[in-house]
Amino acid sequence: MTEKEIQKLLEAVRRRKLGPRRALERLRRLPFEDLGFAKIDHHRSLRQGYAEVIYAPGKRPEQVVSVVRRMLKNQHNILITRGTRALYQRVKRVARAARFHELSGAISIEKSREIVGKGLILVVSAGTSDIPVAEEALVTAELFGNRVEAVYDVGVAGLHRLMRHREKLSQARVIICVAGMEGALPSVVGGLVRVPVIAVPTSVGYGASMSGVAALLAMLNSCASNVAVVNIDNGFGAGCLASVINRL
Repeated sequence: MTEKEIQKLLEAVRRRKLGPRRALERLRRLPFEDLGFAKIDHHRSLRQGYAEVIYAPGKRPEQVVSVVRRMLKNQHNILITRGTRALYQRVKRVARAARFHELSGAISIEKSREIVGKGLILVVSAGTSDIPVAEEALVTAELFGNRVEAVYDVGVAGLHRLMRHREKLSQARVIICVAGMEGALPSVVGGLVRVPVIAVPTSVGYGASMSGVAALLAMLNSCASNVAVVNIDNGFGAGCLASVINRL
């Protein structure tokens, strides 16, 4: 839909030839912007409540910058996942508000700090080595308009560390639980709380962990029935899903 077509649609609403509800439905189906190498879905935030996210690996820096430049015309926050400091320096030239999150590699451009989530999202990691994935989840959930806190290095090898945070666990509306090795922590956390637990297996572990497959299978077979699982190292997916749940 071109700018001229949008103006025509708004004029129809003004003249009461088209109701606001029908006009909104048409706007939700607006086409993408075609850059040749990418088709930017500018109205994803209108349909789903959050903007399209840029996955950096496999893209040339100039491609990422071009997409960012077009997305800056809108008012939503922008998130680039799995970036590098070199890419961040390129993005910073067109977006002064860009921020690089060293641990996760995420690059965020925050235009609004409006909190739309109804409660606390708590990100819990089993070990220090799981923090990069946990941080990706945390940055995603924060940028999508949620209050987020983190509790790190509370794995089952020292269960007393987790129990010290029992009150914080009970305050959360959604919990993201990140673990590698044998992936046992989400089952333990799930047994302590009455809220959704999103389990994130990581590729942390020795040989038999099979780069996270062992943790993935353990989480899928959890006997805690309030545990759901995303893919290996998918902190972004966990943060996004937690945000959707927290807005319900």
